[in-house]
Amino acid sequence: MPNAIIRLLISVFICVYCGSLILTMVDPQLAAKVQLRVRVTGGAALLCLGVSLVLLRRSWTLEDMLRRAGVTLAFFYLGFAFGAVAQKWAGVSGGGVSQMVISAMAFQGSILVLVWLLLLEHGAGWCDSFGLDKDWQRAVMTGILTALLFLPLAWLLQKASMLALDYLPIPSLKPEEQQAVRTIRDAAGFGDRLTLGVITILLAPVAEELLFRGVLFPGIRDLGFPRLAVWGNSLLFAGVHLNLATFLPLLLLALVLTRLYEKTGNLVSCITAHSLFNALNFLLLFLTSA
Repeated sequence: MPNAIIRLLISVFICVYCGSLILTMVDPQLAAKVQLRVRVTGGAALLCLGVSLVLLRRSWTLEDMLRRAGVTLAFFYLGFAFGAVAQKWAGVSGGGVSQMVISAMAFQGSILVLVWLLLLEHGAGWCDSFGLDKDWQRAVMTGILTALLFLPLAWLLQKASMLALDYLPIPSLKPEEQQAVRTIRDAAGFGDRLTLGVITILLAPVAEELLFRGVLFPGIRDLGFPRLAVWGNSLLFAGVHLNLATFLPLLLLALVLTRLYEKTGNLVSCITAHSLFNALNFLLLFLTSA
């Protein structure tokens, strides 16, 4: 199982990087004079990273581990080298609804697929692995109550974090709005808002809870590292959102959700709490920007 979890994490990382490459290749602001070479080089990078993903999906035995690891790493680093060149030629990609959709498919979408493949590999079912049929009505109600109680505290912590960062004499640490938040705030049409709502309220909570609470937390805990399972997993969850102002509230949210999963034994409680938390923040974002 540890071997499978490590391969899962590396696969998610590769998928996220592939998403950033695709964003670079389809960026409408890409200069015409570099379009062809960026797309050819980016395509080569995606091909190499795709091969490394296929190799990672296969179970490794002790007899062929060194050979497979060497081939996988060769394609892995070659893909990143091509990708680095493509992104250097292209510059920084902009934001937008289409870019957010691609990013979500690369991160949350890949998690759903990879967790499903992980379960297939071990002959496990969704309900047995994540307790989805264990008193699910109580799990839903507990998740709703948890989100409603935690939300005011999260807002206060975010405000406090922003004030603290404002007073720091380091310009690079000044609080900035996340690109995803700016995209949601600037979305104009109903279709764009609906798409972003589905990603924020449905896709992201399900995928992130499957990875962080469903797979990583019990996987690390069962190796004999319960504290690392709680704190390391929670720090990783807060860190992947890449925003200093939201780091503290997201860290606390992760700790609360981990405790919730321990208490209920049903991942539905965490998904419900996470989904409602995102939904209320999503609604607040539009109300304050109207």
